[in-house]
Amino acid sequence: MSTTEQTERRRVLADLTPLRTSAHYRRLWFGNTVSWVGQGMTALAVSLQVYEITRSPFSVGLVGLFSLVPLIVFGLYGGAIADTVDRRKLGLASASGSAVLSAALAAVAFAGFHRVWFLYVIVALQSVCAALSSPARSSMIPRLLPPEQLRAANALNSMTTTFGTLVGPSLGGLIVGFGGYQIAYLVDAVAFSAALYAMWRLPSMLPERTGTKRASVLDGLRFLATRPNLRMTFFSDFCAMILAHPRALFPVVAVLWYDGDARTTGLLAAAPAAGALLGGVLSGWQGRIRHHGQAILLAVACWGTAIAVFGLTRNLWLGLLLLALAGYSDTVSMIFRNTMMQVAAPDGMRGRLQGVFIVVVAGGPRLGDFLAGAVADLTSPAVAITGGGIACVLAVGVLAFFGRGFLRYDALKPTA
Repeated sequence: MSTTEQTERRRVLADLTPLRTSAHYRRLWFGNTVSWVGQGMTALAVSLQVYEITRSPFSVGLVGLFSLVPLIVFGLYGGAIADTVDRRKLGLASASGSAVLSAALAAVAFAGFHRVWFLYVIVALQSVCAALSSPARSSMIPRLLPPEQLRAANALNSMTTTFGTLVGPSLGGLIVGFGGYQIAYLVDAVAFSAALYAMWRLPSMLPERTGTKRASVLDGLRFLATRPNLRMTFFSDFCAMILAHPRALFPVVAVLWYDGDARTTGLLAAAPAAGALLGGVLSGWQGRIRHHGQAILLAVACWGTAIAVFGLTRNLWLGLLLLALAGYSDTVSMIFRNTMMQVAAPDGMRGRLQGVFIVVVAGGPRLGDFLAGAVADLTSPAVAITGGGIACVLAVGVLAFFGRGFLRYDALKPTA
């Protein structure tokens, strides 16, 4: 392949430069990818085991609640801890904790100890480990790569999470079917060794702070209150995740619109994830974008438009295509939002901003599920979905009107 052809390919496909230039990042990326697949396996296995024990859909739903609450509660504090201690040690400790918890699940499954309360406790503790680990991992990336490679790194990271979300549950279902819950949990525990090895090889990652005062959550929120561009990254995500998030209506839509069943619901749920993965794979063109604020608002508007049109169509394949387009747009927005947080924020605040990001990502879609369900109950699924998409686009227009500085944000001259 000629140099010209290689350049053309990089304009479309994901930029792999961070993987080539940084051995530390390469090991961390690979370890996180394996860990995400393992966690996806365990999440499905726990849900299956809870249902087998209780035969109660409500009990299965509680798994999500026990996972969500610690993630939101400890997300902010995890960010403050990441801005206080050696992030390498925090990453090692949290990954070790996750591995031990997966091993505990495997041990009790081998022993035949089937108690729902124990599974709930393990799920909650796993979320605590995730809330501590995520800010540490994210705030490490700008220390491993130069600023011009952070966008490409965030695109690669998006592929990791989406790949794990897609492949992990499928692989978990196969392993549970052939080997039982204990094997799925054991594989997850072993999978964490890749992340532990990557963390072990990292240099010390003490945050760059002035003074000896412990980093506090309130200081992080005060900092965010004085940084309009960083605030706008969160507001724009709220527009999509709260106003135009139809996931909770997929089971209803599958039956009423497409005369389908659980398999149709699965397709509807998988389509945004497939589009999100494609957004990471086909992210090479994003390297030419300087005005990240404009790109974020445009991507969120595309999400809202795709959701609004999805609410009007009654053709399944067109609906899946629109949901995939929405997922693609969401990944584009996420890549630029993460890049802005990593570049425009000082190192001593990155952990806490990532903690806020966890709360937004975890809590926003749940609020969106509630809003979509409530509106659909009062009106109809079509009104809830199409109206939500239109509301998202209008809200983006309001943000663009009042956020002129956000529109002028220049990646070559980043300002928070």
